[in-house]
Amino acid sequence: MEKSASGQCKERPAKLPVWQPVCHLDDLVPDAGVAVRAHGAQVAVFLIDDRLYAIDHVDPFCGAAVLGRGIVGELQGRPVVASPMYKQHFFLDTGECMEDADVRVCCWPARLAPGGVLQIACPGADISMEHSHAA
Repeated sequence: MEKSASGQCKERPAKLPVWQPVCHLDDLVPDAGVAVRAHGAQVAVFLIDDRLYAIDHVDPFCGAAVLGRGIVGELQGRPVVASPMYKQHFFLDTGECMEDADVRVCCWPARLAPGGVLQIACPGADISMEHSHAA
């Protein structure tokens, strides 16, 4: 997964499959993050109130792959993760940084496939025509 100079997510290369299996539901810890590798990128996956969220694992403020180890909570009625480095909060539903609206991480489409396998698609992938297995 690449980012443009502006930090916005680029669309996936056409040669990659849309959905990639990354782990099993049993590998996730409720209300905490787990780091996985999907489409050549590090992705942080969260299971909160039976809902899946997936964002970039790399903190854009420090460049370290730490967001999956951040503290999960709720601010303004929305789920967030606080970076363990400088404590910025990222909304899990949009990737937006609460403290700096000009900064965001990519959100990755996630679904639960039959057999409890978690699958991740690239940001920007056209998944509208696919059957959803979301939890």
